[in-house]
Order: sequence, then C-alpha cells, then structure tokens
Amino acid sequence: MKITVWFGVVLGALSAAGEVIIAKAGQAAILKCGNPTNDYERSLEWRHGNDKIYSAYKMLPAPRKGQGEIVERSRLSNTDLRIRGVKEQDAGKFTCQVDGKSHEHILLVVSVSLRSSADLRLDSEVWLECNVKGLNPGPAVRWTRPDGSVHTESQIAHLKPLARSDEGTWSCTFSHAGKTHSEIIEIKVKEPVRTTLAPVPSKNPKDVRVINPPLDTKPGLGLSWWMWVVIGVGCVVVLLLMVFVICLCKRIKRRKRILRKMKNGRQRPMPEQYCQCNRPTAAAKPQQGRRREKPSAPPLQPLLMG
Repeated sequence: MKITVWFGVVLGALSAAGEVIIAKAGQAAILKCGNPTNDYERSLEWRHGNDKIYSAYKMLPAPRKGQGEIVERSRLSNTDLRIRGVKEQDAGKFTCQVDGKSHEHILLVVSVSLRSSADLRLDSEVWLECNVKGLNPGPAVRWTRPDGSVHTESQIAHLKPLARSDEGTWSCTFSHAGKTHSEIIEIKVKEPVRTTLAPVPSKNPKDVRVINPPLDTKPGLGLSWWMWVVIGVGCVVVLLLMVFVICLCKRIKRRKRILRKMKNGRQRPMPEQYCQCNRPTAAAKPQQGRRREKPSAPPLQPLLMG
C-alpha cells in the first residue's frame, strides 16, 4: 500500500514538473500542455513566469492575449503553445493550467556562435561560444573537437593559432536531468593570403638585371608573330577591295559612255519645215503722172587762157 502511494506521488510530481524543451535561438518551439486529449472542457491558460500569454474559455469564441513581446510570436493550437523565432529571453519556466490542473515546463535556449580575427584562416585566432539559457545556474558545458576529444570544460573555446587539425565539426555538449544534449558548428579552415613584395630598386648599376622579353613577343610594339601575319593579311584584303572598287567604277563609266553614243546615233536630225501660205499677189499701184525730171546740168565750158 505504501509503495502504491509513493508511486502515485512520484507520478504526480513528474506530471507537475512537465518536460524540458530545448530550442536553438531563431528556431521554433512547441510546448505541449500535457493533457492527453489535447483539448480542454472549461478553461486553458499559459504563463511565462508570472506573465500571462493566453487565456481561453469554452464559452468565449476567441482566446485572450496577454502582454509581452513573446505574445506576438506565439499562438495556440488546441492546448499546445507554439513559439516562432525563439530568443534567449524566452528561456525559463512555462506554466499550463487546463481545467484546474497545472503543468510546468522548462524551455532551454541554446545559442552557438563563432568569432574570428581573420576569416577562419590558418594561424588566425578563433573563439567558439556556447550559451545555455533557462536554468540558474546554467548547466556545465564542454566543447568537443572534431576527433572526439574534449577541448575545454567551459562555454568558450579559444583556438590560437587555428590549425588544419581544427577543421571539422565541433560539438557543444551539456547535461540536464540525466539527459545529454549537444549543438554542433562547422569550421572550414582557409589558406592564408600570401602577399608578394615588389622588388626594391637598387642604386648600384651592377645590380640591374635585364629582363628578356618572352619568346613569343618582339621588342618593337610588343606584338607576336601571328598578330603581324593577321595585320598583313588584313592590309592585303583592304588593298584588293580598293582595286576592285576602282575597276568597277571605271567599267560602269565606260558602259554609260557607250550607251550614250548608241542613243545619239539612233536619233537623226529632222529637216526644217516652214509654213507656206497661199496669199493673193498685191495689185500694181497706178501711176499718178510723170514725175518732173530735173534739168541736166549744162556742160562745163573750158577756161579761157589769157
């Protein structure tokens, strides 16, 4: 009889304690109220610590919202509470009260981050940080290397300098209520950037070196032999085109001249035609009398010689 009572007390304590939900920052989390039917007959209420998130009643058509930033990212699905975009301040105790029965849940928010001084290149400095929010004090955290060995028993793993053996999957591991949880992060090591310094010119003329040009170039314009061949072929083609155009123009002019001569030879000159009118001849004028003739001059007398 005592064993049965003790077993009932343990089950009651477990049902009141609820479960531990682990969510990564930025992801979604689903908190189940613990009711097997996933429904309520009279009332339902969700709280985050002492702040009310939702309260619903069967007699009311819609649930009532509480105050707080988490309310805008939460919604009810029957008796379950769904939170999107989990943040570190969401971690802690959640209480679900359905039809007078209370159930508590713990939300742990895990965030894993990486900071580097030189973009994960060899010989750079890297910090790996693992934070677990929701418990006070927080659980013990340790970092495990890609080969499975433990690197450190703290939240921050410091890698200096970053080596090729550090490349791979690192694991942040912590335990709570007898269960082990882990979050992973990937490290890809890049080769360091090699910078070549320009040679410093020497003041001593003996140290000056003559750099020979490449074999496929000539010291003139710096063009290779095949480029000169292309230029020569292009010039020949242009010259041939010019000669062809000139000959064609001359031929066209000659044909025009021949056609003009042939056209002029076919057209003969026409005789000039005058208009001949059949007019009657004019009648002779009547004589109006004889004209008075002037007397002729007397003959000249010879001069007397004295």
